[in-house]
This record gives sequence, C-alpha cells and structure tokens, in this order.
Amino acid sequence: MKVLTFGEMMLRLKTPNNERILQTQHFEASYGGAEANVAISLALLGNDVEYISKFPQNLLGSAAENTLKKYGVNTSKLLKGEGRLGTYYFEKGASLRSTNVIYDRKGSVLEQAKAEEFDWDTIFEDVDYFYFSGITPAISKEMQKACFMACEYCQKHDIPIVCDLNYRGKMWSSQEAQSVMTGVMKYVTICIAHDEDFEATLGIKAFDGDSSSGIEQKETFKSAMLAIKRKYPNVKMVASILRNIFSVEDSQWMGLLLKNNKFYETPIYDVHVMEGVAAGDAFGAGLLHGILHAYNAQKLISFALSASVLKLTITGDLNLVSEEEITAVMNSNTVSRLSR
Repeated sequence: MKVLTFGEMMLRLKTPNNERILQTQHFEASYGGAEANVAISLALLGNDVEYISKFPQNLLGSAAENTLKKYGVNTSKLLKGEGRLGTYYFEKGASLRSTNVIYDRKGSVLEQAKAEEFDWDTIFEDVDYFYFSGITPAISKEMQKACFMACEYCQKHDIPIVCDLNYRGKMWSSQEAQSVMTGVMKYVTICIAHDEDFEATLGIKAFDGDSSSGIEQKETFKSAMLAIKRKYPNVKMVASILRNIFSVEDSQWMGLLLKNNKFYETPIYDVHVMEGVAAGDAFGAGLLHGILHAYNAQKLISFALSASVLKLTITGDLNLVSEEEITAVMNSNTVSRLSR
C-alpha cells in the first residue's frame, strides 16, 4: 500500500551544546518538517511512501530532496521553482528553560506556490492513504486551498485521510485554525490530536494547559475524542499522546486511542529526553504503519507511542529507528541497556 504525505520541508539550524541563539557562533544544519518526517519514518519501516511539496531549484532544495531519497522516500512528483527553502532555528532548552523554535519561512517557495500547481489527478495515482498536518494549511491561503482540493479528491476516490491537527501558534491564530480545520475535518478518516490541538483547531476542550499533569487529564481527553467522533462521524479513529512534562529532559508519556467507540491505552513511559522535537510525527508514522499492516487496536497505539518515545532519544527531526527497535520498546516498556 502506498502513502502520500504533503507539506513543507525546511532547513533546520540548531545551536550546538544547548547554546542560546544570542550567544552561538555556529549552527548545525539538517532538514525536516512534519510530513517529511512522517514520510521518512514510514520508508524506514519498509513502507511505500511518496512526498509532495515544492522545493527551490538550488543546492538547498537538492540537499533537502536528497535527505528524503536517502531514506527511501519517492520524490518523483516534487514541484520545483524559483524561491527559497523555508528555515527554522532550533534552540534546545535545559531544565526549566524551554526549548524554542524561530520560523523563517515567509516567502518560501511553497508559501508562494499556487494551489492549482498541484495536479492531484496525477499526484494521487496509485495512492492508498493521504497524510498531512495542520501545519500545511497554516502556511498560506493557497496551501489551505490545496489541502481542500486534495481532500475533495480523496473523498471522491475513497482514499482515507490521516490528519494530525498539529496546531502551531507561531503560524496562525486559533480563530484562523478553527475556521480552516473544522472544514477539513469532514474529510478526515483518522484524526491525531495532542494537548492544545483539540481546542485550538476544533474548539473542543481536552487540556487545561498544565503540561505537568496531562496524563491526569485522561478523562477530559477521552471526552474530547468522543466529541470529535460525534461531530465528525466520518472519523473512524482518534489518537493522542498524553504527557506529564516535569522539565525539558524529564517527562512521562502515554498513548490513547479511540476506535469503534472503545478506548485503548498504553502504559506510562518515564522518559529522559535528548531532544523534544518531532515525537508527534513519529507517533503519526507509527500509527499509520500499524494501520497499513492491520495491527489490532491495542498493538496499534502501543507501537505508535513506542515509536514516539524512541524519537525523544534522537537528535534532529528524523526518527531513525527500525521496526525491531520500536517493537522491543513496545514489548518491554523500557529500552535495553546493551544490544550485542
């Protein structure tokens, strides 16, 4: 089965050694972006996956594309054009100082693209699942239009849509997000939402904003997930990560899945975080991998959460782990000290 993901890949510039942007004289360069991260995870897990976006016709665009191709993602339908690759700066926090992200994506080649440039009839050839997140329509009005066009195509051709609501307050307001995502949701088959995503994008309260006690709010998360199902009967599954975040490095994570009006949950993982970025993308990829391989509901959420917590042990945007490593964590609820 073939998966298509749609979004923006960016140049990622990270300060070394927990330095602040104000003090650093060096940045570590890599590439990433929500839907690209998902595509790479799926490819590493042995799935047939294609990525659609628009890249600049320059060396940065080539380097970004080569990152995708290196890990087995099909990039044959990527659009190319004049312009710049979006950039984001990553400043890793420590202890009580939060991790910080600064976006520099205004005027990127994808932000300047027109919805009509994407020929969905051709792009969706042989595609079985479509994946995108709330970040893509936040890029521009044209990308909102493109997302709706893609969703309409999927609805007409019975292609299931997996959508991570993925709210980014630095990209658009809650009011803007709700005006778009509540419309998108009538097309969605599988919905992924974490923390503030529920309220910011759909106006459904799940989380009170206290990151230190997310797991203790499990019942309100369940109520919100049921509310999504009631409001959008086309949604077959709702999945979420619940977290207790005590510091940048130390937290607890668990997964929750609503399927066929029944809840499934994982054990709670105590995690020492190396880098707290893209764990939600790893979760989405793990969930979709399980769906593609017909995992039962309990294995599905357990695999997705295990993929997510493993991502927390890896620097960069990409979850460079194997199915065997994810399964080992899923089966043991811990990571072995030595593999030899």
